[in-house]
Amino acid sequence: MAPRRLALLNHLLGLLLVLLPAAPSHAQQAVQVPVATPGAALQLGGQLYRPQGQGRMPAVAIFHGCGGPGQNTARMAGLLASWGYAALVVDSFAARGLKDVCGRNWPTQADAEARAGDIDAALAWLGRQSFVDPALLGVMGYSYGGGVALLRALSPPPTARAVVLVYPDCALADALGPRLAVRQPTLFAMADLDDWTPVAQCRAVIDRVAQGRDLVETRIYEGAHHSFDALGLPVRYLPNVGNRSKPGGCCGAHYGANEAAWQAFVADVRAFLAKVLR
Repeated sequence: MAPRRLALLNHLLGLLLVLLPAAPSHAQQAVQVPVATPGAALQLGGQLYRPQGQGRMPAVAIFHGCGGPGQNTARMAGLLASWGYAALVVDSFAARGLKDVCGRNWPTQADAEARAGDIDAALAWLGRQSFVDPALLGVMGYSYGGGVALLRALSPPPTARAVVLVYPDCALADALGPRLAVRQPTLFAMADLDDWTPVAQCRAVIDRVAQGRDLVETRIYEGAHHSFDALGLPVRYLPNVGNRSKPGGCCGAHYGANEAAWQAFVADVRAFLAKVLR
């Protein structure tokens, strides 16, 4: 075979190996997470990503944004499992008859406070699993789910060892008063062009932290909008979505992917969890 054709063949083979999905390093399982609510108990659906290997391991519960569980939460759960963490993606919506609450019926403060109980239920469920170390439990929340995780993180008693807030709806913390306490290492991962859950709202929350300020870390990704981890989705404007940062909570915001921000975010989350959840 001519050297030129051989080189081309080797290049194509190498490209094929890159494009083929790698063998998964985890098992995925559908589970049910019981959560007590006024009047009746709910069974929240969840997807559990369990790394290969034996022994007790740290675990992270993941809470979705206003659109429900998506590719971004599944992708992060897979990454966490590849790093040696059990990951539980919790569906807070299906059992409540919800699918998407991103529109004008944006979740209220009461909705968020009610959903905060899902965090305790998910962490309790993880802590009961034989392969999980109950002393090494973390929470990740995205957008609306990040605001709910923030509410829970700022309210005693602490139930998580670490919290990661991904472009969180920090306006939900306005109801908590002028002096706040952080009780566990908490990472705010934000986009500097975010006009849906703006950085300024989270800075205002952090400025009110009177206890545990040294436990707070922030990362702001330049040139990125809300949902910078929605890989493959160009930035676009959504005119009809609820927006707590606008007068009356309405309406409109940009969202879409930023590959550089995503890569930096992944590295930051991995480093943060390795430091505080091992």
